[in-house]
Amino acid sequence: MGPWNSPVTSYYVLTGATLLLLVLGLVMVLSSSSIESLAAGRSPYAVFANQAQFALVGLPLMWVASRLPVSVYRRFAWPILGVAAVFQAMVFVPGIGDEVNGNQNWVRIGGFTAQPSEAMKLALAIWLGAVLARKRPLLGQWKHALVPAVPVAGLMIGLVLIGSDLGTAMVMMLLVGGALFIAGVPVRIVASAAGVAAAGAVALAVASPNRSGRVKSLLGASCDPQKDCYQAIHGMYGLATGGWGGLGLGQSREKWSYLPEAHNDFIFAIIGEELGLVGTLLVLGLVTLMALAMFRVIRRHRDPFVQITTGAIACWIIGQALVNIGVVIGLLPVIGVPLPLVSAGGSALITTMAALGVVISFARSEPGAAEALSARSGVVRRSLAVIGRARG
Repeated sequence: MGPWNSPVTSYYVLTGATLLLLVLGLVMVLSSSSIESLAAGRSPYAVFANQAQFALVGLPLMWVASRLPVSVYRRFAWPILGVAAVFQAMVFVPGIGDEVNGNQNWVRIGGFTAQPSEAMKLALAIWLGAVLARKRPLLGQWKHALVPAVPVAGLMIGLVLIGSDLGTAMVMMLLVGGALFIAGVPVRIVASAAGVAAAGAVALAVASPNRSGRVKSLLGASCDPQKDCYQAIHGMYGLATGGWGGLGLGQSREKWSYLPEAHNDFIFAIIGEELGLVGTLLVLGLVTLMALAMFRVIRRHRDPFVQITTGAIACWIIGQALVNIGVVIGLLPVIGVPLPLVSAGGSALITTMAALGVVISFARSEPGAAEALSARSGVVRRSLAVIGRARG
């Protein structure tokens, strides 16, 4: 039996790829943010220190999520969604909700700042898994396929759209589409729902001068390099300058106040500039490994709830990564979504790590995985005991 067919392959691949991306992200956040921090009169380590704190919060949360049994997630799916919906609604409460870059999608209470829509993604994925798994024998009928999944998901996405965060809403649409597809909803129904969602996204983009300007700057033959195309052009400059091997870690030129959001939405450009094609391929390789591990969980696990929830989380995290990279390389208009595990941002990092912890929990319950992990931990304990006796 090859290594890929081992019952613990999904667990180790997903855990390893997650931790490697997390470490790479911390290094690149430090590199890409230090100059802007100094220019603002702060420590060059300010953004990195915040990101490291968020990672230290996310690691134990991911560990706990990876140890919870599948039954816990299924049982508390409705309460989790309810709490997330209330949390999202708080962005509209005066004195608590806050606007950032035109999006009313933040909550500030004292020194605590959070983006509730990130938690909404995870809650929606778990809830869709529970609802669609229970109704799986009836999903061939359109009314059972769509109700209550689509109306409730539409309401949750609507709460995000009211705050003008179209980018996050589009990622949530990918999540819902992935859940419906993995659940076995007929393709014609999924395609119809996707068409309605796409039409709504286009209408919202056209209705906003800012969003329509971004689309026109991508599709138009000419664009003002000092206005609408400024960020996209400088992102391409960073990628082009890096070449094969990059300029060297810390040697980016675009991070010297040329490229906006260099440590956030456009961090992939700084990776390409400093680490070259090798660095960008490393990111793509790790994202691919995460995708393969999650699809392996879907294929091997027998529980429909696990399959659907994993499919939703995969479409969210992998889809968001591809959208972010597509924006940086000029294939998509700028829509403001971070690169999971790599871009700076506390809410996104913590929630993404929690979501991956959920999938790692599912991987631990694959057929044969629990026994294999228990056997390996037993071998480690016996080996340490032998070493301790030998030293004694």
